[in-house]
Amino acid sequence: MGLAGCVLLGPLCWGQETQENKTPRTVRDALQAFNDLIGKWKGTGVPAGSREEQQKGFWTESISWQWQFKGKDTWLRADFAGGKHFKSGELRYLPESDQFQFTLQSAGKVAKDAKDKQVFTGKLEKRVLTLQRKVDGATQRLVVSLLHANRHLYRLESKAAGKNLFSRHYQVGATKEGVAFAGGDGSPECIVSGGRGTIAVAFKGQSYYVCCSGCQDEFLANPEKYIRERKKAKD
Repeated sequence: MGLAGCVLLGPLCWGQETQENKTPRTVRDALQAFNDLIGKWKGTGVPAGSREEQQKGFWTESISWQWQFKGKDTWLRADFAGGKHFKSGELRYLPESDQFQFTLQSAGKVAKDAKDKQVFTGKLEKRVLTLQRKVDGATQRLVVSLLHANRHLYRLESKAAGKNLFSRHYQVGATKEGVAFAGGDGSPECIVSGGRGTIAVAFKGQSYYVCCSGCQDEFLANPEKYIRERKKAKD
């Protein structure tokens, strides 16, 4: 199986490669598994409990995901408007452990240092990102399920030290803004991330597409690099 096929299939493909011809993924390659998240989402959250408790405690939030680039560093940023639990987050890939790290800032708080942030680490398997962190001996688990290009869920669970079962605290279901749930994938490809291109940018009389403002800034800063990469991928 070629490298292009591995990028599309993600972690399942890498296990099939032999040690001799296995090519390490770049950070950008690994984060491409989350391209469906790029864009704006409408989320509805419900706490755990009875139906009455869920109806009483539900909330709505908007979530915006975009690519971020700084020198050789690449990550995804999430901003939560009206979020009950989170204000923003940064999703990164850790090549040394082949894991993802999601660092979140709590809603309503100004993070003064690393102690004010929640850092979850874990793996992506079959479009489900399972992340954990330790808090006063207990284990918190954040699970992000990529159900569809236009729908995803995330939930927070925890278990006390010495216990085997996790208890759910809340769940948020989100649908992408301005996109029909059953809509087809007719969008051009983002020249930077390989995701769905929704923004047209011009360079030397030609139009190219990017998926978010982060990719737009990165392309305009390095247009010839990405045009060259695209041409090489098509050859």
